[in-house]
Amino acid sequence: MKGLFKSKPKTPVDLVRLTRDLLIYVDQNPDSRETKREEKMLELNKLIRELKSILYGNGEAEPVSEACAQLTQEFFRENTLRLLILCLPKLNLEARKDATQVVANLQRQQVQFRLIACDYLEANIDLMDILVLGYENTDMALHYGTMLRECIRHQSVARYVLESENVKKFFDYIQLPNFDIAADASATFKELLTRHKSTVAEFLSKNYDWFFAEYNSKLLESTNYITRRQAIKLLGDMLLDRSNCAVMTRYVSSRDNLRILMNLLRESSKSIQIEAFHVFKLFVANQHKPADIISILLANKTKLLRLFADFKTDKEDEQFEADKAQVIREILALEPWDQP
Repeated sequence: MKGLFKSKPKTPVDLVRLTRDLLIYVDQNPDSRETKREEKMLELNKLIRELKSILYGNGEAEPVSEACAQLTQEFFRENTLRLLILCLPKLNLEARKDATQVVANLQRQQVQFRLIACDYLEANIDLMDILVLGYENTDMALHYGTMLRECIRHQSVARYVLESENVKKFFDYIQLPNFDIAADASATFKELLTRHKSTVAEFLSKNYDWFFAEYNSKLLESTNYITRRQAIKLLGDMLLDRSNCAVMTRYVSSRDNLRILMNLLRESSKSIQIEAFHVFKLFVANQHKPADIISILLANKTKLLRLFADFKTDKEDEQFEADKAQVIREILALEPWDQP
């Protein structure tokens, strides 16, 4: 007889609704009775874990696509994502981790062949400001950073972040004293500047002056070794991407940029030298070098040839050797600019 009265298992829709109700309670009742609040928080933690289990599966079963679709649809039907992001600081560490994984997974879930997370975020785009500013909260930075990287998988969302004033904050976040947070901010910055090619090309073209002024002074000329190393690597990735051809041409026509690159070539760090070489070769390969670029290269011709004579990667790299040989040929062939 006992089995007849077992409670019916909760559907994915039920779980999302219960989660939403509890998030509203947590958000609106910060001063509720300690015991009652604790009970509600335990229940909320359990629900978030169950949502994660539906989306990712568990040790015994793979996720069921229909259940995932139902959960996703209900999650974005009302403001559950906003509530979860706003209430994240009030959850314990394990619940924050679970919630971060839920938000990350939902960005990839399709409902009737549509990424409905993208539609929701476009209508609630201010949530991206909350996630970016999360880097200023030591306890929340890594959770919000992970969520942010998943959200900017959507091109329209990435465009918003790039075009917002908050993008400028990344130049400081990357240099925060907390290594883990700085590394996470750096990973997000890289994602913003490499994932959506056409959006990035448009952004760099429109914001060239201030962006590269900040990039050069705050990152490439930073006193922090790791910041310089990551920045020169990312710069190479951006300039060598075909989508950024116009930006690359502009960058390698600047004597100030060349000066910075030549200083990086002289670094004691082999990895910085190698990454700097990949950008420096673009200045040399430019078939329309301005006169002042030619003058600088000629003035430093002997030093550059001496540097490249002993310039090697740790592992054998045929492409690197071919590039180096080409750079040496170009430098040897340089002639003073004849003014008409």
